[in-house]
Amino acid sequence: MFGDMMGMMGKLKEAQKKVEATKERLHTVLIDEASNDDKLKVTITANRTIKSISIADELLQDKDMLEDYLILTLNKAIEKATNVHETEVAAVAKEGMPNIPGMDMFK
Repeated sequence: MFGDMMGMMGKLKEAQKKVEATKERLHTVLIDEASNDDKLKVTITANRTIKSISIADELLQDKDMLEDYLILTLNKAIEKATNVHETEVAAVAKEGMPNIPGMDMFK
């Protein structure tokens, strides 16, 4: 029984390491999002770090419109990044999880 617990802890630690490694790798996964008319473009990582924002000159004339564009486009990019992030991390976590009763929230 005790040996099983030790083996399980080892597996959990290994799974944790894999999750950390995946999160590191997600820093290099870039997601591009643009407004429908391409006047605003953003690039963020799958860890939801903004890498670049490109704004068309005409948007600089209209502060309210620019703010709306930023909110819409960043939210779309963050939503995509979150999906990639959760899918990747869940896949790694699930693969490394021993079948512990009550741990099926990772499946």
